Amino acid sequence: MNNHAQLKREARYGLPAADQILYNRHYILGYSYYFRQAKWALEIIDPDKSQVKRVNNFRSDYRIPEAFRADKEVYENSGYERGHLVASANQIETQIQNSETFLLSNMCPQKPECNKGAWKELEDAVRTLNNSSKVLETYVISGPLFYFDKEVVMMGSENCKVSLPIPHAFFKSVLIEKNTGTINVWSFIIPNETDFNQELSTYLVKTTKVEKIAGISLWETLLGTKISKKKNRITKMWKY
Repeated sequence: MNNHAQLKREARYGLPAADQILYNRHYILGYSYYFRQAKWALEIIDPDKSQVKRVNNFRSDYRIPEAFRADKEVYENSGYERGHLVASANQIETQIQNSETFLLSNMCPQKPECNKGAWKELEDAVRTLNNSSKVLETYVISGPLFYFDKEVVMMGSENCKVSLPIPHAFFKSVLIEKNTGTINVWSFIIPNETDFNQELSTYLVKTTKVEKIAGISLWETLLGTKISKKKNRITKMWKY
């Protein structure tokens, strides 16, 4: 990690590679020029209960070169929603903190049923986990997944400067620090689909599976046999 990353507490357990690293006030994002969207977004869930109102000021992230940047017009009449990777409800201490989550670099195209269904349900479940008296801090890294044995559908009209590939699924990897000093990890893959009749626990996967599909290393500063075992097994939700 570079010196900037070392100063960010979100990067405590590692920072995956990306074409461009965007350091925001309260989360870090790795951007993919190839996919024209985030490769991952890393955050610490906000324990504050101030309940700042959702800002809803969706806007372009002009730190990203124009040739690789998806702007608002890409989503118009597409049938897909601007799905948060770092959830708005996770960052509620200040208005500027919440506003940052509406940068389009933090968005991926999600089917409405996914965005308002299983993805939202998982976000809610992570916040509930974070509220446990046994949990000191909750780290979350989320991102899109593309399956190269399936067709990748593009969205965006001829008037758009950049077309956007639609992810086949999304991952979320959750790491908690317990008040006993131990660490637990869970990872999920949520299909970007319309039909969700499954319990959230059915989307649990090995963390190593996410790493293989996404092409990144998760929680890479954690070393040793115990951590390897945690990443190579599925732990019951939320068993700790």
